[in-house]
Amino acid sequence: MSIDIRKIVKYEETVLIEGGKAAPKPLQLFAAAAVITNPWAGQGFVDDLSPTIRAAGPVLGQALTDELLGMAGSGGAIEAYGKSAVVGTDGEIEHASGLIHTLHFGNIYRNAVGAQNYLSFTNTRSPANAAILIPLMHKEDGGMRSHYLTIQFAISDAPAANEIVIALGASIGGRPHHRIGDRYQDLAELGHDVDKPAG
Repeated sequence: MSIDIRKIVKYEETVLIEGGKAAPKPLQLFAAAAVITNPWAGQGFVDDLSPTIRAAGPVLGQALTDELLGMAGSGGAIEAYGKSAVVGTDGEIEHASGLIHTLHFGNIYRNAVGAQNYLSFTNTRSPANAAILIPLMHKEDGGMRSHYLTIQFAISDAPAANEIVIALGASIGGRPHHRIGDRYQDLAELGHDVDKPAG
């Protein structure tokens, strides 16, 4: 099965000043998004999405991972990461979810950046030019609040009603003047076991 990629859109941002104060280290944000024809468009309700998910996931994962590594310089340089999917108004949220919530997609990016953490995500249904939001989390440590970030951008002509936008995001660095502490400090203050935060 082939995936019809209409175009790939790249987004890049460098934050030099935050809160009126120069950043000790610029924050770099990157995103790569593929605008694809919804592979289930026009088929009505499809009971089993898995054959298409397994076929499309690796293609999209590799294409977007390659774009991000090119922008960031290497997988090792990437500190925080995330993913997003926006399905057009003729599609289902399940179509967006299916293409990003699969190890056939996410593991390509995860392995390329040497990550241990899960990919934070959004999956939404929207018309063209809607906000694409990619939440980020540190690739190794989910408790590092300095790397709780969100990339936001839009594509003026996507997704069309029969399309899906699939996106990956990354950062080099965290928020320039992060000063809200880490999750572990809260756990300790509340008397919770830092090693078993859900306990």
